[in-house]
Amino acid sequence: MTGGPVPSSALLDTGVTVWFTGLPSAGKTTLARALADRLTAAGYARVEVLDGDVAREHLTKGLGFSREDREENVRRIGWVAWLLARNGVIVLASVISPYRGVRDELRALHAGRFVEVHVATPLEVCAHRDVKGLYARQRAGEITGLTGVDDPYEAPLGPEVVIDTQLQPVEESVEQLWRALTAG
Repeated sequence: MTGGPVPSSALLDTGVTVWFTGLPSAGKTTLARALADRLTAAGYARVEVLDGDVAREHLTKGLGFSREDREENVRRIGWVAWLLARNGVIVLASVISPYRGVRDELRALHAGRFVEVHVATPLEVCAHRDVKGLYARQRAGEITGLTGVDDPYEAPLGPEVVIDTQLQPVEESVEQLWRALTAG
């Protein structure tokens, strides 16, 4: 299922950012890593995965979880993605990025080199997976501000690709992404 226009396959040769957005435990990083493997196997040597959790350890350490800090976190990761993409790298960014406005800023910054992938896995499925224990910690009252539970998640209005990871296995999702990235 796609929302917006898909990019020219030439972007894979000249650099693009594929931005995976969705709730915690939706499958963003799993899909990004699997797509990276597919791209590398197809001969694309310049592929980089930018994971939001890893970026918080190195690039955006010190930022909290207020709306302003979350927006700044996404902007910084997006700027690095833009820098890499404009230099010919295929960037696969897996970042919750809960606010639509900041994602739209990144789309504008990338000027045609941005593919938004909404990993639209339902909240109940994400909470059941709970790979980082966030949902359990929120239910226990240990944390607040969990995206999609007690903090907003603004779903994209026109993403190029929409994937619900409960409906298809990783391999089919990667095939869907591959078709979207190589169409045209």
